[in-house]
Amino acid sequence: MWLPKLEYDDQHYSESERKRLRCFIVRSLPLHKAHVIESLRLKLSNSHYFKPQVIKWIVATAVSRNVLELDISCSSYPEKLNILPSSLYTSKSLVILKLGDWILLDVPPMVSLPSLKTLQLQEVVYSSEESLQRLLFNCPVLEELKVDIWKYDNTRNFTIIVPSLLSLSLFIPFDYGIDGLVIKTPSLKYFKLRVHSSSSHYCLVEHMPNLIEAYIDVEFPNIKSLIESITSVKRLEICLEVLYEEGIVFSQLEHLKLCRCKDCTSNLLIRLLKDSPNLRVLDLYEMIDHYYCGIIPWNPPSTVPACMLSRLQIFHWSAYSGEPGERDLAIYMLKNASHLKTVTIWSDECDIPELEMLKQLAFSSRASTTCEFMFD
Repeated sequence: MWLPKLEYDDQHYSESERKRLRCFIVRSLPLHKAHVIESLRLKLSNSHYFKPQVIKWIVATAVSRNVLELDISCSSYPEKLNILPSSLYTSKSLVILKLGDWILLDVPPMVSLPSLKTLQLQEVVYSSEESLQRLLFNCPVLEELKVDIWKYDNTRNFTIIVPSLLSLSLFIPFDYGIDGLVIKTPSLKYFKLRVHSSSSHYCLVEHMPNLIEAYIDVEFPNIKSLIESITSVKRLEICLEVLYEEGIVFSQLEHLKLCRCKDCTSNLLIRLLKDSPNLRVLDLYEMIDHYYCGIIPWNPPSTVPACMLSRLQIFHWSAYSGEPGERDLAIYMLKNASHLKTVTIWSDECDIPELEMLKQLAFSSRASTTCEFMFD
């Protein structure tokens, strides 16, 4: 009864065990004696024993005990979404809030979460397009935000305006039609955006001058403001369906991880090398769930990018196939990157025998006499 951290998880329970768990929670939680509940985690599977009113009561009880962290994930009654108590949205103590699965985010007009620093919303349902915006507007010290949109939700406009935010992760699933995306987070240090939408939509992402790391995986036409917003980044992982406009400079970019699954990869690589004068590390790879089915056509630029002549020191390549275009690109990097210290190539034996790869690359001319070449 004095434990400050409570966790209930019925994932591997039988029906009878779930019933006993519900009885235990209902009987014990009102008798809890700790003045502050440091954390309450509620992970409930599909069971009619945990109906929406029971879950609502559990959350309300935790809020009344000045809970610091709430982690609620439940699909206890698939026919009806779980609505959380209004007291949750006026908690003065809450620091961390994580919600997921079959929860309706019905944000009331009166919202005040003065201590909330971390908010995670994974595949919840929004009662209106204003719900998320209203919630964020009333979290004055919010630092970390993660939003994964459920493919069955009806929200089409996303507005994230949080001056205090340091970390933002936004996932909008494949072919989820959106009408607008607005992001204003001037203090951001980490940014992860995954949006796959073939339809044209309004997009406004304001500049993030303090950005350190970004993960960009997008497929939509209008990427101008998005790319312009991340020019201060130091570490970038990126996969784009279209080429961004000329004239953009990544003056602080030091580490680039470029996904090679798209047809425009070679053109995008040339553009990024040209626009990143201080690049030290280049990594060609495939993002999770991305698959490359074609061949990289390599047409070298007319002039060698400045970073290859003065800064680039490490070059990694995953899933190297040895096709002519890839081979020409690898040879170009070796021939022109004058400050390379390490080149590492990972290859699948079924694509190209290691001995053949050694012949093609290891004995090609190199601009850097101290470059160490490794195969895996």
